[in-house]
Amino acid sequence: MPRVESKTVTETQVTAAAEKATPAVSTPVPAALVLEDGRIFRGTSYGATGTALGEAVFATGMTGYQETITDPSYARQLVVQTAPHIGNTGVNSEDAESRRIWVAGYIVRDAARRPSNWRSERSLDDELVEQGIIGIQGVDTRAITRHLREHKTMRAGIFSGDAAAATEKELVDLVLASEPMEGARLAEEVSVDEAYVVEPKDHGWEGDARFSIAAIDLGIKAMTPVRFAERGVRVHVLPATATLEDVKAVNPDGFFMSNGPGDPATADAQVKLLRSVLDEKLPYFGICFGNQILGRALGFGTYKLRYGHRGINQPVMDRRTGKVEITSQNHGFAVDAPLDGATQAPEERYGRVEVSHISLNDDVVEGLACLDIPAFSVQYHPEAAAGPHDAAYLFDRFIDLMEDIKPNTTGRTANLSGEPVDSVHPAAPSTTDNNTEDKK
Repeated sequence: MPRVESKTVTETQVTAAAEKATPAVSTPVPAALVLEDGRIFRGTSYGATGTALGEAVFATGMTGYQETITDPSYARQLVVQTAPHIGNTGVNSEDAESRRIWVAGYIVRDAARRPSNWRSERSLDDELVEQGIIGIQGVDTRAITRHLREHKTMRAGIFSGDAAAATEKELVDLVLASEPMEGARLAEEVSVDEAYVVEPKDHGWEGDARFSIAAIDLGIKAMTPVRFAERGVRVHVLPATATLEDVKAVNPDGFFMSNGPGDPATADAQVKLLRSVLDEKLPYFGICFGNQILGRALGFGTYKLRYGHRGINQPVMDRRTGKVEITSQNHGFAVDAPLDGATQAPEERYGRVEVSHISLNDDVVEGLACLDIPAFSVQYHPEAAAGPHDAAYLFDRFIDLMEDIKPNTTGRTANLSGEPVDSVHPAAPSTTDNNTEDKK
């Protein structure tokens, strides 16, 4: 047996190892969260210091904070985490949902002093500092959440360090001078510049790809193409500026539009693209922003919710089956479509459409199913990273749709219930206001 020589460990080496193992913690300085209505919450800095402006929203997930802050749908938003203790599992290189943190600012009650998890590679505080994300800790996030629920989401600012020393009036004026979310066109800002492909073989699929789809990145989360790839679908991820020619160039069996930030009323280019795709009778599946774009393409309007749906515990009913799904959601806008029965789409060439899913909290439209063309969408995130997997079947539903359409362009549409829709939901005239949540 070879002889193993002993090594003397010096005090310097011990100290160096301890410094490497212990994450650096930024020194907190005074900070303030200022809402546009003048309400101010004071705490200390978390992450980088300075000024962050955006729309204050709250997310109710008890886990998955790394996936939350790296979700591009949170661009230009100051996220309030309702879970009181944040940062205890640190961050790692595997759980990020995109190439960077997208939240404009981060608001937590009790920030972990150091992470304690076997998968942790660095602290959340360090990650926020490295990416220049300004946050605040030590504030009453329950009170902030109640305020936003009662008064609606609003513009806000996080001010820390020297920026927090300004007068309250000066801080409020800075917030009031910032841009609102209404009218914001952000998908192009968060989308990739170059197309890329996600291959099934890289995600556990054996054999040839079953289908190929073109996916428009409006703020796509990394797990979405992975969920397709796991099922044998090759995903060509295209920029938000893609044209119909770009879509046709990849010869897809289906077309997908992702989640994303901003006001869907600004997405005229994407609506035009989707109408061109629908005219080609290419099967379509959209989630979140992609649901709103389908609504607009069919001729319906969209509107801003008072405080939106953000978290991984949102109850939704599939109206065809009566099954309730607990879903992951992140949206502040919704489609204004009739809730009861099938109706003729305002863009009449697309035939009939019905609301397939609704929110059980406030009856907001959570899904659309076209009955005469192969297209459907949902307002939530079936990839669920983080979150429940109740809605994973939607990926399989899209694959079933492509399977039916591919050999026969006159095959069945997104009406996958297996029974005639008219016998259950006779067509009804379109109305303009069927949602119960206050739209002011």
